[in-house]
Amino acid sequence: MGAQWKAKHKDVAANAKGRLFGKLAKEIMVAARNGADPASNARLRLVVEQARKVSMPKDTLDRAIKKGAGLTGEAVHFEHVVYEGFAPHQVPVMVECLTDNVNRTAPQMRVLFRKGQLGTSGSVAWDFEHLGMIEAAPASAGADPEMAAIEAGAQDLEPGEEDGTTLFLTAPTDLDLVSKALPGQGFQVLSAKLGYKPKNPIDPATLSAEQLEEVEVFLAAIDANDDVQNVYAGLAG
Repeated sequence: MGAQWKAKHKDVAANAKGRLFGKLAKEIMVAARNGADPASNARLRLVVEQARKVSMPKDTLDRAIKKGAGLTGEAVHFEHVVYEGFAPHQVPVMVECLTDNVNRTAPQMRVLFRKGQLGTSGSVAWDFEHLGMIEAAPASAGADPEMAAIEAGAQDLEPGEEDGTTLFLTAPTDLDLVSKALPGQGFQVLSAKLGYKPKNPIDPATLSAEQLEEVEVFLAAIDANDDVQNVYAGLAG
């Protein structure tokens, strides 16, 4: 779970695609504020590529770009807010939100964190690294992840959660540069974004099955909130 927590239970993940489209639409709208052309807007290009890879409908994607760029006449403003705290059993958590109403989101987070502990700014962030995270799959036979990381300028790499994928880690400022370089090293970029990686992840084996289930239920409830974009938990594996 180290890089980003993802729902594992089928019932929890049942509506994951619809929520994913909603989250990507928000990311697209925020990125499009700096221009509606992906060719000249690196942040927008990365999100659009990710949306296409998960088969977001073209009209949904185009509408999000136009809305974010102010081409529809609608005023759109999302604020990026990060909440820090602990899940049950002192598992550190970073929660990224994009919200159009912080006065709605903040009390919702307080309620969701009742089974854990909501911290103040900086109370948990010190135990995470803020990095560029690029998930990529080999596009050609013999593609070497370690060589690709060196040649593309990534700082580190980890085997991905899915067979054959690799998570390339970069400095935040190098995210777009490395994303562009990886295809030349035989890798297809599946997603690219900034995120948080725990420095001292907790080994799930130190928790009982019941305790781990409590953590999973807590994280699933956080992730299901409409304002939440990403949930990063300090768990290894």
